[in-house]
Amino acid sequence: MSKAIRIASLIWGASILASRFVGLLRESVIGRTLGGGSAADVYWTAFVLPDYLNYLLAGGALSIVFIPLFQAHLQKNDEEGAWRAFSVIAHFLGGALLLLTAVLWWLTPEISQLIAKGFNEAQLQDLTRLTRIILPAQIFHLLGGLLSATLQARDHHAMPALAPLVYTGSIVLSGLLFGERFGADAFAYGVLVGSALGPFGLCLVAALRHGLRWMPVISFRDPDFKCYLLRSLPIMLGLSLVVVDDWLLKHFGSSVGEGAIAKLQYARTLMHVPMGVFGLAAGVATFPTLTRLFANGQREQLWETLASALKMTLFLAFGAEVVLSFAGADVARAIWGTRRFDAASLQEIGLLCTLFCAGLWAWAAQSLVARGFYAQGQTLWPVLVGTISSLGFFSLYGVLSRFYGTKGLAIASSISISVYLVALLVLLKRSLRLDHPHWGGIPLAFLKMCAATAITLGVGLPLRGFWPETQTFMGAVLRALGLSLLSGGLFLGICALLRLDEVKQLLQMGQRILHRKRA
Repeated sequence: MSKAIRIASLIWGASILASRFVGLLRESVIGRTLGGGSAADVYWTAFVLPDYLNYLLAGGALSIVFIPLFQAHLQKNDEEGAWRAFSVIAHFLGGALLLLTAVLWWLTPEISQLIAKGFNEAQLQDLTRLTRIILPAQIFHLLGGLLSATLQARDHHAMPALAPLVYTGSIVLSGLLFGERFGADAFAYGVLVGSALGPFGLCLVAALRHGLRWMPVISFRDPDFKCYLLRSLPIMLGLSLVVVDDWLLKHFGSSVGEGAIAKLQYARTLMHVPMGVFGLAAGVATFPTLTRLFANGQREQLWETLASALKMTLFLAFGAEVVLSFAGADVARAIWGTRRFDAASLQEIGLLCTLFCAGLWAWAAQSLVARGFYAQGQTLWPVLVGTISSLGFFSLYGVLSRFYGTKGLAIASSISISVYLVALLVLLKRSLRLDHPHWGGIPLAFLKMCAATAITLGVGLPLRGFWPETQTFMGAVLRALGLSLLSGGLFLGICALLRLDEVKQLLQMGQRILHRKRA
Protein backbone atom coordinates (compact mmCIF):
# COMPACT_ATOMS: atom_id res chain seq x y z
CA MET A 1 0.00 0.00 0.00
CA SER A 2 1.13 3.57 -0.68
CA LYS A 3 1.74 6.00 2.17
CA ALA A 4 -1.36 8.03 1.26
CA ILE A 5 -3.53 4.93 1.47
CA ARG A 6 -1.98 3.87 4.79
CA ILE A 7 -2.60 7.31 6.33
CA ALA A 8 -6.15 7.50 4.99
CA SER A 9 -6.78 3.91 6.11
CA LEU A 10 -5.60 4.73 9.62
CA ILE A 11 -7.83 7.81 9.79
CA TRP A 12 -10.89 6.01 8.48
CA GLY A 13 -10.09 2.81 10.35
CA ALA A 14 -9.78 4.67 13.67
CA SER A 15 -12.93 6.66 12.93
CA ILE A 16 -14.99 3.65 11.90
CA LEU A 17 -13.68 1.61 14.82
CA ALA A 18 -14.67 4.41 17.21
CA SER A 19 -17.98 4.82 15.37
CA ARG A 20 -18.72 1.10 15.63
CA PHE A 21 -17.99 1.11 19.35
CA VAL A 22 -20.19 4.17 19.80
CA GLY A 23 -22.69 2.28 17.67
CA LEU A 24 -22.50 -0.64 20.10
CA LEU A 25 -23.12 1.83 22.91
CA ARG A 26 -26.13 3.11 20.96
CA GLU A 27 -27.43 -0.45 20.51
CA SER A 28 -26.86 -1.09 24.21
CA VAL A 29 -28.86 1.98 25.20
CA ILE A 30 -31.63 1.15 22.73
CA GLY A 31 -31.71 -2.50 23.79
CA ARG A 32 -31.72 -1.68 27.49
CA THR A 33 -34.49 0.91 26.90
CA LEU A 34 -36.72 -0.72 24.29
CA GLY A 35 -35.77 -4.36 24.89
CA GLY A 36 -36.00 -7.00 22.20
CA GLY A 37 -39.74 -7.02 21.59
CA SER A 38 -42.36 -5.10 19.62
CA ALA A 39 -41.10 -1.57 20.39
CA ALA A 40 -37.60 -2.40 19.15
CA ASP A 41 -39.01 -4.12 16.05
CA VAL A 42 -40.95 -0.98 15.12
CA TYR A 43 -38.02 1.37 15.77
CA TRP A 44 -35.58 -0.54 13.55
CA THR A 45 -38.17 -0.95 10.80
CA ALA A 46 -38.71 2.84 10.78
CA PHE A 47 -35.37 3.20 8.96
CA VAL A 48 -36.44 1.25 5.87
CA LEU A 49 -38.26 4.09 4.07
CA PRO A 50 -35.68 6.83 4.93
CA ASP A 51 -32.90 4.50 3.81
CA TYR A 52 -34.78 3.93 0.57
CA LEU A 53 -34.93 7.70 -0.05
CA ASN A 54 -31.18 7.87 0.46
CA TYR A 55 -30.69 4.93 -1.88
CA LEU A 56 -33.08 6.34 -4.50
CA LEU A 57 -30.84 9.39 -4.90
CA ALA A 58 -27.66 7.27 -4.89
CA GLY A 59 -26.70 8.63 -1.48
CA GLY A 60 -24.71 5.53 -0.60
CA ALA A 61 -22.52 6.01 -3.70
CA LEU A 62 -22.54 9.80 -3.74
CA SER A 63 -18.85 10.26 -3.00
CA ILE A 64 -17.95 7.41 -5.35
CA VAL A 65 -19.69 9.11 -8.28
CA PHE A 66 -18.75 12.68 -7.39
CA ILE A 67 -15.08 12.37 -6.36
CA PRO A 68 -13.79 11.45 -9.86
CA LEU A 69 -15.70 14.42 -11.37
CA PHE A 70 -14.36 16.84 -8.78
CA GLN A 71 -10.83 15.44 -8.96
CA ALA A 72 -10.78 15.74 -12.76
CA HIS A 73 -11.12 19.52 -12.44
CA LEU A 74 -8.55 19.73 -9.63
CA GLN A 75 -6.03 17.81 -11.75
CA LYS A 76 -6.38 20.57 -14.36
CA ASN A 77 -6.11 23.32 -11.69
CA ASP A 78 -9.69 24.26 -12.60
CA GLU A 79 -11.07 25.33 -9.21
CA GLU A 80 -13.97 27.23 -10.75
CA GLY A 81 -15.04 24.20 -12.79
CA ALA A 82 -14.86 21.99 -9.70
CA TRP A 83 -17.12 24.22 -7.64
CA ARG A 84 -19.48 24.78 -10.55
CA ALA A 85 -19.94 20.99 -10.77
CA PHE A 86 -20.53 20.89 -7.01
CA SER A 87 -23.12 23.69 -7.16
CA VAL A 88 -25.09 22.24 -10.08
CA ILE A 89 -25.27 18.78 -8.48
CA ALA A 90 -26.08 20.21 -5.02
CA HIS A 91 -29.02 22.19 -6.44
CA PHE A 92 -30.39 19.09 -8.16
CA LEU A 93 -30.05 16.96 -5.03
CA GLY A 94 -31.57 19.63 -2.77
CA GLY A 95 -34.63 20.10 -4.99
CA ALA A 96 -35.17 16.36 -5.50
CA LEU A 97 -34.76 15.72 -1.76
CA LEU A 98 -37.37 18.27 -0.72
CA LEU A 99 -39.89 16.99 -3.26
CA LEU A 100 -39.39 13.27 -2.56
CA THR A 101 -39.31 13.76 1.21
CA ALA A 102 -42.69 15.52 1.07
CA VAL A 103 -44.21 12.80 -1.15
CA LEU A 104 -42.91 9.90 0.96
CA TRP A 105 -43.92 11.65 4.20
CA TRP A 106 -47.48 11.87 2.85
CA LEU A 107 -47.54 8.24 1.69
CA THR A 108 -45.88 6.79 4.79
CA PRO A 109 -49.03 5.06 6.21
CA GLU A 110 -49.66 3.16 2.97
CA ILE A 111 -45.99 2.26 2.42
CA SER A 112 -45.62 1.04 6.02
CA GLN A 113 -48.15 -1.74 5.38
CA LEU A 114 -45.97 -3.01 2.52
CA ILE A 115 -42.73 -2.80 4.49
CA ALA A 116 -43.90 -4.77 7.54
CA LYS A 117 -46.63 -7.15 6.43
CA GLY A 118 -46.68 -8.90 9.82
CA PHE A 119 -47.26 -5.82 12.02
CA ASN A 120 -50.61 -5.20 13.70
CA GLU A 121 -52.53 -1.91 13.53
CA ALA A 122 -50.92 -0.39 16.65
CA GLN A 123 -47.42 -1.25 15.40
CA LEU A 124 -48.19 0.28 11.99
CA GLN A 125 -49.30 3.55 13.63
CA ASP A 126 -46.08 3.70 15.64
CA LEU A 127 -44.09 2.84 12.53
CA THR A 128 -45.69 5.72 10.60
CA ARG A 129 -44.93 8.24 13.36
CA LEU A 130 -41.29 7.20 13.78
CA THR A 131 -40.66 7.04 10.03
CA ARG A 132 -41.95 10.60 9.60
CA ILE A 133 -39.54 11.83 12.29
CA ILE A 134 -36.52 10.10 10.72
CA LEU A 135 -37.35 10.78 7.05
CA PRO A 136 -36.10 14.45 6.87
CA ALA A 137 -32.71 13.36 8.25
CA GLN A 138 -31.82 12.11 4.76
CA ILE A 139 -31.69 15.71 3.51
CA PHE A 140 -28.77 16.36 5.85
CA HIS A 141 -27.13 13.00 5.10
CA LEU A 142 -27.16 13.48 1.32
CA LEU A 143 -26.08 17.11 1.20
CA GLY A 144 -23.48 16.36 3.87
CA GLY A 145 -22.25 13.46 1.74
CA LEU A 146 -21.65 15.84 -1.15
CA LEU A 147 -19.68 18.21 1.10
CA SER A 148 -17.73 15.24 2.45
CA ALA A 149 -16.84 14.18 -1.11
CA THR A 150 -15.23 17.58 -1.84
CA LEU A 151 -13.03 17.12 1.24
CA GLN A 152 -12.04 13.54 0.41
CA ALA A 153 -11.17 14.55 -3.15
CA ARG A 154 -8.55 16.86 -1.61
CA ASP A 155 -7.40 14.16 0.83
CA HIS A 156 -8.94 15.94 3.84
CA HIS A 157 -10.38 12.97 5.72
CA ALA A 158 -10.57 14.13 9.35
CA MET A 159 -14.01 15.81 9.43
CA PRO A 160 -15.77 13.30 7.15
CA ALA A 161 -14.39 10.54 9.38
CA LEU A 162 -15.53 12.36 12.55
CA ALA A 163 -19.08 13.04 11.31
CA PRO A 164 -20.50 9.52 12.01
CA LEU A 165 -19.30 9.77 15.62
CA VAL A 166 -21.27 12.98 16.18
CA TYR A 167 -24.32 11.46 14.48
CA THR A 168 -24.29 8.28 16.55
CA GLY A 169 -23.38 10.18 19.73
CA SER A 170 -26.46 12.35 19.31
CA ILE A 171 -28.70 9.25 19.23
CA VAL A 172 -27.02 7.89 22.36
CA LEU A 173 -27.35 11.18 24.25
CA SER A 174 -30.99 11.64 23.26
CA GLY A 175 -31.77 8.09 24.35
CA LEU A 176 -30.01 8.47 27.70
CA LEU A 177 -31.76 11.75 28.48
CA PHE A 178 -35.25 11.07 27.18
CA GLY A 179 -35.47 7.35 26.35
CA GLU A 180 -37.20 6.18 29.54
CA ARG A 181 -39.86 8.90 29.19
CA PHE A 182 -40.49 9.03 25.43
CA GLY A 183 -39.31 5.59 24.30
CA ALA A 184 -38.47 5.12 20.62
CA ASP A 185 -39.40 8.75 19.80
CA ALA A 186 -36.36 9.97 21.74
CA PHE A 187 -34.02 7.89 19.59
CA ALA A 188 -35.80 8.99 16.39
CA TYR A 189 -35.33 12.68 17.22
CA GLY A 190 -31.71 11.90 18.08
CA VAL A 191 -31.32 10.61 14.51
CA LEU A 192 -32.73 13.86 13.08
CA VAL A 193 -30.59 16.17 15.23
CA GLY A 194 -27.46 14.04 14.81
CA SER A 195 -27.71 14.07 11.00
CA ALA A 196 -27.88 17.87 11.04
CA LEU A 197 -24.92 18.26 13.39
CA GLY A 198 -22.62 15.48 12.14
CA PRO A 199 -22.79 14.54 8.44
CA PHE A 200 -24.00 18.01 7.41
CA GLY A 201 -22.79 20.48 10.04
CA LEU A 202 -19.21 19.25 10.54
CA CYS A 203 -18.57 18.78 6.81
CA LEU A 204 -20.02 22.22 6.02
CA VAL A 205 -17.66 23.88 8.51
CA ALA A 206 -14.67 21.94 7.15
CA ALA A 207 -15.60 22.65 3.52
CA LEU A 208 -15.86 26.40 4.27
CA ARG A 209 -12.39 26.28 5.85
CA HIS A 210 -10.97 24.56 2.76
CA GLY A 211 -12.37 26.95 0.19
CA LEU A 212 -15.99 25.95 -0.43
CA ARG A 213 -17.45 28.10 -3.22
CA TRP A 214 -21.17 28.05 -3.87
CA MET A 215 -22.37 29.30 -7.24
CA PRO A 216 -26.05 30.17 -7.78
CA VAL A 217 -26.33 28.21 -11.01
CA ILE A 218 -28.83 25.60 -12.21
CA SER A 219 -28.07 23.88 -15.50
CA PHE A 220 -29.38 20.49 -16.58
CA ARG A 221 -27.17 20.76 -19.67
CA ASP A 222 -23.95 21.05 -17.67
CA PRO A 223 -21.59 18.22 -18.78
CA ASP A 224 -20.64 17.36 -15.18
CA PHE A 225 -24.30 17.15 -14.20
CA LYS A 226 -25.02 14.88 -17.16
CA CYS A 227 -22.04 12.68 -16.25
CA TYR A 228 -23.15 12.54 -12.61
CA LEU A 229 -26.69 11.62 -13.62
CA LEU A 230 -25.51 9.02 -16.13
CA ARG A 231 -23.31 7.30 -13.54
CA SER A 232 -25.90 7.57 -10.76
CA LEU A 233 -28.92 6.37 -12.72
CA PRO A 234 -27.92 2.69 -12.62
CA ILE A 235 -27.60 2.96 -8.84
CA MET A 236 -30.93 4.79 -8.55
CA LEU A 237 -32.82 2.35 -10.78
CA GLY A 238 -31.09 -0.88 -9.77
CA LEU A 239 -31.14 -2.88 -6.56
CA SER A 240 -28.07 -3.26 -4.37
CA LEU A 241 -28.00 -6.52 -2.44
CA VAL A 242 -26.12 -4.69 0.34
CA VAL A 243 -29.21 -2.49 0.88
CA VAL A 244 -31.93 -4.95 -0.11
CA ASP A 245 -30.63 -7.53 2.37
CA ASP A 246 -31.69 -5.27 5.24
CA TRP A 247 -35.12 -4.72 3.67
CA LEU A 248 -35.66 -8.46 3.20
CA LEU A 249 -34.62 -9.26 6.76
CA LYS A 250 -37.18 -6.79 8.12
CA HIS A 251 -39.89 -7.67 5.60
CA PHE A 252 -39.79 -11.40 6.32
CA GLY A 253 -38.71 -10.93 9.94
CA SER A 254 -41.97 -9.08 10.71
CA SER A 255 -43.84 -12.35 10.06
CA VAL A 256 -41.51 -14.63 12.03
CA GLY A 257 -42.62 -13.41 15.46
CA GLU A 258 -42.28 -10.64 18.02
CA GLY A 259 -38.68 -9.61 18.58
CA ALA A 260 -37.36 -11.28 15.42
CA ILE A 261 -36.38 -7.99 13.73
CA ALA A 262 -34.70 -6.71 16.89
CA LYS A 263 -32.64 -9.89 17.37
CA LEU A 264 -31.57 -9.89 13.73
CA GLN A 265 -30.63 -6.22 14.02
CA TYR A 266 -28.58 -6.71 17.18
CA ALA A 267 -26.76 -9.73 15.69
CA ARG A 268 -25.96 -7.83 12.49
CA THR A 269 -24.68 -4.92 14.58
CA LEU A 270 -22.03 -7.17 16.13
CA MET A 271 -21.03 -8.36 12.65
CA HIS A 272 -20.96 -4.79 11.31
CA VAL A 273 -18.18 -3.72 13.69
CA PRO A 274 -15.36 -5.63 11.94
CA MET A 275 -17.11 -5.26 8.58
CA GLY A 276 -16.89 -1.49 8.83
CA VAL A 277 -13.45 -1.30 10.39
CA PHE A 278 -11.74 -3.63 7.89
CA GLY A 279 -13.91 -3.44 4.77
CA LEU A 280 -15.40 0.04 4.64
CA ALA A 281 -12.20 1.71 5.87
CA ALA A 282 -10.12 -0.04 3.20
CA GLY A 283 -12.63 0.87 0.49
CA VAL A 284 -12.93 4.53 1.42
CA ALA A 285 -9.18 4.98 1.92
CA THR A 286 -8.16 3.14 -1.26
CA PHE A 287 -10.69 4.72 -3.61
CA PRO A 288 -8.92 8.06 -4.35
CA THR A 289 -5.69 6.16 -5.17
CA LEU A 290 -7.51 3.67 -7.41
CA THR A 291 -9.15 6.59 -9.22
CA ARG A 292 -5.79 8.27 -9.85
CA LEU A 293 -4.17 5.03 -11.05
CA PHE A 294 -6.95 4.43 -13.56
CA ALA A 295 -6.84 8.05 -14.76
CA ASN A 296 -3.10 7.59 -15.43
CA GLY A 297 -3.68 4.34 -17.33
CA GLN A 298 -1.97 2.20 -14.69
CA ARG A 299 -4.39 -0.74 -14.77
CA GLU A 300 -1.85 -3.34 -13.64
CA GLN A 301 -0.87 -1.27 -10.62
CA LEU A 302 -4.53 -0.62 -9.86
CA TRP A 303 -5.22 -4.38 -9.73
CA GLU A 304 -2.11 -5.06 -7.62
CA THR A 305 -3.08 -2.31 -5.17
CA LEU A 306 -6.63 -3.61 -4.90
CA ALA A 307 -5.53 -7.26 -4.62
CA SER A 308 -3.11 -6.42 -1.80
CA ALA A 309 -5.76 -4.47 0.11
CA LEU A 310 -8.33 -7.20 -0.54
CA LYS A 311 -6.17 -10.02 0.87
CA MET A 312 -5.49 -8.08 4.06
CA THR A 313 -9.21 -7.24 4.37
CA LEU A 314 -10.14 -10.92 3.98
CA PHE A 315 -7.51 -11.98 6.51
CA LEU A 316 -8.81 -9.56 9.14
CA ALA A 317 -12.44 -10.44 8.35
CA PHE A 318 -11.86 -14.18 8.78
CA GLY A 319 -10.11 -13.50 12.07
CA ALA A 320 -13.06 -11.42 13.25
CA GLU A 321 -15.44 -14.18 12.13
CA VAL A 322 -13.61 -16.66 14.34
CA VAL A 323 -13.61 -14.34 17.36
CA LEU A 324 -17.33 -13.49 17.08
CA SER A 325 -18.23 -17.14 16.58
CA PHE A 326 -16.54 -17.92 19.91
CA ALA A 327 -17.58 -14.88 21.94
CA GLY A 328 -20.77 -13.54 20.25
CA ALA A 329 -23.21 -14.63 22.97
CA ASP A 330 -21.01 -13.23 25.75
CA VAL A 331 -20.57 -9.92 23.91
CA ALA A 332 -24.36 -9.75 23.53
CA ARG A 333 -24.81 -10.44 27.24
CA ALA A 334 -22.32 -7.70 28.15
CA ILE A 335 -23.89 -5.13 25.79
CA TRP A 336 -27.61 -5.68 26.36
CA GLY A 337 -27.66 -7.15 29.86
CA THR A 338 -30.28 -9.41 31.35
CA ARG A 339 -32.88 -6.87 32.55
CA ARG A 340 -34.85 -6.86 29.28
CA PHE A 341 -33.36 -10.01 27.68
CA ASP A 342 -33.59 -13.56 28.98
CA ALA A 343 -30.75 -16.06 28.57
CA ALA A 344 -32.42 -17.73 25.57
CA SER A 345 -32.74 -14.43 23.66
CA LEU A 346 -29.09 -13.55 24.25
CA GLN A 347 -28.03 -17.03 23.18
CA GLU A 348 -30.10 -16.63 20.00
CA ILE A 349 -28.44 -13.27 19.23
CA GLY A 350 -25.03 -14.94 19.60
CA LEU A 351 -26.04 -17.79 17.29
CA LEU A 352 -27.46 -15.37 14.69
CA CYS A 353 -24.20 -13.40 14.86
CA THR A 354 -22.27 -16.60 14.10
CA LEU A 355 -24.51 -17.33 11.11
CA PHE A 356 -24.18 -13.77 9.79
CA CYS A 357 -20.40 -14.01 10.23
CA ALA A 358 -20.29 -16.91 7.79
CA GLY A 359 -20.57 -14.18 5.16
CA LEU A 360 -18.46 -11.58 6.98
CA TRP A 361 -15.54 -12.01 4.55
CA ALA A 362 -17.85 -11.08 1.67
CA TRP A 363 -19.48 -8.19 3.53
CA ALA A 364 -16.06 -6.72 4.31
CA ALA A 365 -14.68 -7.22 0.79
CA GLN A 366 -17.66 -6.04 -1.29
CA SER A 367 -17.08 -2.37 -0.48
CA LEU A 368 -13.48 -2.57 -1.71
CA VAL A 369 -14.26 -4.62 -4.84
CA ALA A 370 -17.12 -2.32 -5.86
CA ARG A 371 -14.77 0.63 -5.70
CA GLY A 372 -12.61 -1.06 -8.32
CA PHE A 373 -15.51 -0.49 -10.72
CA TYR A 374 -16.27 3.02 -9.46
CA ALA A 375 -12.64 4.07 -9.95
CA GLN A 376 -13.16 3.31 -13.66
CA GLY A 377 -16.35 5.39 -13.73
CA GLN A 378 -18.44 2.20 -14.03
CA THR A 379 -21.56 2.01 -11.86
CA LEU A 380 -23.61 -0.31 -14.05
CA TRP A 381 -21.96 -3.68 -13.31
CA PRO A 382 -22.15 -3.57 -9.47
CA VAL A 383 -25.80 -2.53 -9.64
CA LEU A 384 -26.63 -5.08 -12.35
CA VAL A 385 -25.06 -7.92 -10.36
CA GLY A 386 -26.77 -6.62 -7.22
CA THR A 387 -30.16 -6.45 -8.93
CA ILE A 388 -29.88 -9.98 -10.32
CA SER A 389 -28.74 -11.26 -6.92
CA SER A 390 -31.57 -9.46 -5.09
CA LEU A 391 -34.24 -10.85 -7.39
CA GLY A 392 -32.66 -14.29 -7.51
CA PHE A 393 -32.33 -14.68 -3.74
CA PHE A 394 -35.69 -13.11 -2.76
CA SER A 395 -37.34 -16.53 -2.58
CA LEU A 396 -34.43 -17.93 -0.57
CA TYR A 397 -35.12 -15.48 2.28
CA GLY A 398 -38.82 -16.38 2.24
CA VAL A 399 -38.31 -20.14 2.16
CA LEU A 400 -35.60 -20.27 4.83
CA SER A 401 -37.50 -17.88 7.12
CA ARG A 402 -40.59 -20.10 6.83
CA PHE A 403 -38.71 -23.24 7.84
CA TYR A 404 -35.97 -21.92 10.13
CA GLY A 405 -37.18 -18.49 11.30
CA THR A 406 -34.50 -15.95 12.19
CA LYS A 407 -31.73 -18.51 11.69
CA GLY A 408 -32.93 -19.12 8.13
CA LEU A 409 -32.82 -15.38 7.38
CA ALA A 410 -29.24 -15.12 8.68
CA ILE A 411 -28.19 -18.09 6.54
CA ALA A 412 -29.89 -16.59 3.46
CA SER A 413 -28.05 -13.31 4.05
CA SER A 414 -24.63 -15.02 4.21
CA ILE A 415 -25.25 -17.14 1.11
CA SER A 416 -26.49 -14.16 -0.92
CA ILE A 417 -23.61 -11.81 -0.12
CA SER A 418 -21.00 -14.54 -0.74
CA VAL A 419 -22.30 -15.34 -4.23
CA TYR A 420 -22.61 -11.62 -5.00
CA LEU A 421 -18.99 -10.91 -3.99
CA VAL A 422 -17.52 -13.75 -6.07
CA ALA A 423 -19.46 -12.66 -9.17
CA LEU A 424 -18.41 -9.04 -8.65
CA LEU A 425 -14.73 -9.91 -8.29
CA VAL A 426 -14.69 -12.03 -11.48
CA LEU A 427 -16.33 -9.22 -13.46
CA LEU A 428 -13.93 -6.63 -12.02
CA LYS A 429 -10.90 -8.58 -13.17
CA ARG A 430 -12.34 -8.92 -16.66
CA SER A 431 -13.28 -5.22 -16.84
CA LEU A 432 -9.66 -4.12 -16.31
CA ARG A 433 -8.44 -5.98 -19.45
CA LEU A 434 -5.01 -6.63 -17.98
CA ASP A 435 -2.05 -7.30 -20.31
CA HIS A 436 -0.80 -10.04 -17.98
CA PRO A 437 -3.93 -11.42 -16.30
CA HIS A 438 -3.33 -12.85 -12.87
CA TRP A 439 -5.28 -13.10 -9.63
CA GLY A 440 -2.62 -11.57 -7.44
CA GLY A 441 -2.59 -14.58 -5.11
CA ILE A 442 -6.22 -14.02 -4.03
CA PRO A 443 -7.58 -17.59 -4.57
CA LEU A 444 -4.72 -19.32 -2.73
CA ALA A 445 -4.82 -16.85 0.15
CA PHE A 446 -8.61 -17.26 0.39
CA LEU A 447 -8.39 -21.07 0.54
CA LYS A 448 -5.74 -20.90 3.26
CA MET A 449 -7.89 -18.51 5.29
CA CYS A 450 -10.94 -20.79 4.92
CA ALA A 451 -8.86 -23.75 6.07
CA ALA A 452 -7.48 -21.81 9.05
CA THR A 453 -11.00 -20.72 10.01
CA ALA A 454 -12.41 -24.26 9.77
CA ILE A 455 -9.54 -25.75 11.80
CA THR A 456 -9.80 -23.05 14.47
CA LEU A 457 -13.55 -23.53 14.87
CA GLY A 458 -13.26 -27.31 14.85
CA VAL A 459 -10.50 -27.39 17.45
CA GLY A 460 -11.49 -24.43 19.58
CA LEU A 461 -15.30 -24.43 19.86
CA PRO A 462 -15.44 -27.61 22.01
CA LEU A 463 -13.10 -25.87 24.47
CA ARG A 464 -15.73 -23.22 25.26
CA GLY A 465 -17.58 -25.66 27.49
CA PHE A 466 -14.69 -25.68 29.99
CA TRP A 467 -15.41 -22.00 30.77
CA PRO A 468 -18.93 -21.88 32.21
CA GLU A 469 -21.27 -19.06 31.20
CA THR A 470 -22.21 -16.35 33.67
CA GLN A 471 -25.10 -13.88 33.81
CA THR A 472 -23.12 -11.02 35.39
CA PHE A 473 -21.74 -8.14 33.29
CA MET A 474 -18.13 -8.53 34.41
CA GLY A 475 -18.28 -12.30 34.03
CA ALA A 476 -19.55 -11.92 30.45
CA VAL A 477 -16.83 -9.39 29.65
CA LEU A 478 -14.05 -11.60 31.05
CA ARG A 479 -15.36 -14.69 29.25
CA ALA A 480 -15.66 -12.75 25.97
CA LEU A 481 -12.09 -11.45 26.31
CA GLY A 482 -10.73 -14.88 27.19
CA LEU A 483 -12.49 -16.61 24.30
CA SER A 484 -11.41 -13.84 21.91
CA LEU A 485 -7.76 -14.24 22.88
CA LEU A 486 -7.99 -18.03 22.63
CA SER A 487 -9.67 -18.05 19.21
CA GLY A 488 -7.60 -15.18 17.81
CA GLY A 489 -4.36 -16.81 18.93
CA LEU A 490 -5.36 -20.16 17.43
CA PHE A 491 -6.32 -18.53 14.15
CA LEU A 492 -3.05 -16.57 13.89
CA GLY A 493 -1.00 -19.62 14.74
CA ILE A 494 -2.68 -21.78 12.11
CA CYS A 495 -2.37 -19.00 9.50
CA ALA A 496 1.35 -18.77 10.31
CA LEU A 497 1.71 -22.55 9.85
CA LEU A 498 -0.03 -22.22 6.49
CA ARG A 499 2.48 -19.46 5.60
CA LEU A 500 0.02 -16.70 4.90
CA ASP A 501 1.91 -13.54 3.90
CA GLU A 502 -0.67 -11.37 5.67
CA VAL A 503 0.53 -12.65 9.06
CA LYS A 504 4.02 -11.33 8.34
CA GLN A 505 2.60 -8.02 7.06
CA LEU A 506 0.52 -7.64 10.22
CA LEU A 507 3.53 -8.32 12.45
CA GLN A 508 5.68 -5.87 10.47
CA MET A 509 2.97 -3.23 10.79
CA GLY A 510 2.90 -3.76 14.55
CA GLN A 511 6.70 -3.49 14.74
CA ARG A 512 6.64 -0.20 12.81
CA ILE A 513 4.05 1.22 15.20
CA LEU A 514 6.09 0.16 18.24
CA HIS A 515 9.26 1.58 16.70
CA ARG A 516 7.58 4.95 16.12
CA LYS A 517 6.31 5.06 19.69
CA ARG A 518 9.78 4.34 21.04
CA ALA A 519 11.29 6.94 18.74
